[in-house]
Amino acid sequence: MTSTEELAAGTPVSPGQLIKMTIADCSAKVLQSAVRLGVFSVLADGPADAASVAEAAGLHPRLATDFLDALAALGLLERDGDSYRNAAIADAYLVQGRSGYLGGFVELTDQTLYETWNRLTDALRTGEPQRLDPDKGGFFGDKHTDPERMKRFLSGLDAFSDRMGTELADRIDWSAYRSFVDVGGARGNLAAVLVQTHPHLAASCFDLERTRPLFTEHVGRLGLTDRISFAGGDFFADPVPAADVLVLGHILHGFDDEKRKSLLRKIFDSVNPGGRVLIYDRMIDDDRSDPDRLLSSLHMRLVSETGSEYRAADCQAWLREAGFTSTSAEPFLDTHTLVIGTK
Repeated sequence: MTSTEELAAGTPVSPGQLIKMTIADCSAKVLQSAVRLGVFSVLADGPADAASVAEAAGLHPRLATDFLDALAALGLLERDGDSYRNAAIADAYLVQGRSGYLGGFVELTDQTLYETWNRLTDALRTGEPQRLDPDKGGFFGDKHTDPERMKRFLSGLDAFSDRMGTELADRIDWSAYRSFVDVGGARGNLAAVLVQTHPHLAASCFDLERTRPLFTEHVGRLGLTDRISFAGGDFFADPVPAADVLVLGHILHGFDDEKRKSLLRKIFDSVNPGGRVLIYDRMIDDDRSDPDRLLSSLHMRLVSETGSEYRAADCQAWLREAGFTSTSAEPFLDTHTLVIGTK
């Protein structure tokens, strides 16, 4: 029986789902505070009691026990009496310094997401994008004018690009290809994962020229300056470097359909014969019923003038229109879709 039928029959409808939605941000804030305070890193070496965790993480005794128990109830910690230890998911992704660390992304959302989404009602009424700093442009302000701010921003994104790079390295048969370009590749983190996994690949990052110093520093620290090059430019105004494979991750969702089609025509010209383009985004499911993907699309509309997510079927149609002879789409890391076009 549906909720509407229950109402018609006089059956009480529980408001539980509504209440959970209303306070959903509380759980996220508990996670974000735990990351900022280093709770999971404190427990990296093993269990500790509440007092020890509170002292090491700087938690006030009045809130510490409820806070730690809330983390346990959320599945991020495990509690045995007064002793706490990291749950498996926290141990894998929330201990600072470990290769799978996603804390940078958690902090990034804490800094950017909530203030912007607090303006959703205004956006729905006006249709205007909501920026944290309208005078400087962009939903996170002009990060490029503040190198340290940009490093923190990219550090948060590195958590994603590590996972994306690892998945692409394993998912794609790279043996037939010798080169790739990460379009909008920022400071080269995804490229680094790919060349470390497949040493035969020659890599290049294509991004705005102002990103070059950040790329040089990061790739130099990884010891990969001889493996990954940087090409500065605007992919709408300048030629896109040619390669066997071009990667567009989280790029197309920033533009409207006409700009997407225009960019894919340029991408087609830059893909070597027999090569591929790999596109990943949180694409909308065909029947538009997945709430996470729809919220992601709404987020793009909230923070940009023309951006949104899009259906995989639409992306494949744009690729065929651009000249790619075959296309495919497949799930990617549970939350994304990977579309492949072959030239």
